[in-house]
Amino acid sequence: MRPDTYIGSIERETRMLWVYENDKMVYKNITITPGLYKIFDEILVNAADNSVRCKNQTEIKVDINKNEGYISVYNDGDGIPIVMHNEHKIYIPEMIFGHLLTGSNFDDDEKKTVGGRNGYGAKLANIYSTKFICETVNASKKKQFIMEWTNNMHNNNGHKISDCNIKRDYTKITFYPDLKRFNMTEFDDDILSLFYKRVYDIAGCTNKKLKV
Repeated sequence: MRPDTYIGSIERETRMLWVYENDKMVYKNITITPGLYKIFDEILVNAADNSVRCKNQTEIKVDINKNEGYISVYNDGDGIPIVMHNEHKIYIPEMIFGHLLTGSNFDDDEKKTVGGRNGYGAKLANIYSTKFICETVNASKKKQFIMEWTNNMHNNNGHKISDCNIKRDYTKITFYPDLKRFNMTEFDDDILSLFYKRVYDIAGCTNKKLKV
């Protein structure tokens, strides 16, 4: 009802911004919906934050599928613990992505080197998507967690935890933004050029050994 409070405007706006197109950065007028960019950035920054916490992370993969209307962000750093949270009695991946005000970055005395803050974060991407899928693997425990939400986080079919022989931890988030809520029908060239620019930002701001 009040998206401005959480993700910014869902109205189309034209402004001068740096974007990436034709293999270079360009400063130009583009028309975008700020709220859509915000939820994209929430997921991307989560993957970058994980590289700060996990020094053995080697890559972030971003897949933006214009035809099918989804975005996926993968990182091979430490997976999300597939355990029940002691206080909330919910598996931690489900808590992080499907329950509000359950973040871990509230300490004002802690030096901040990551982007998360108020316990909303990636949950906003879930709320503003028609479908949202979380996959994570704990290789040492040979466990994989998958959960899918639909209808703006209103519905889910429960989590699936299975045994696996995947050799490396990973987390992959795939989401289908609810484009009607952003007054859009598809990922147009303007928003794509801004998405691409932000991926280059992440490549430039993270560990030089990290492949983006």
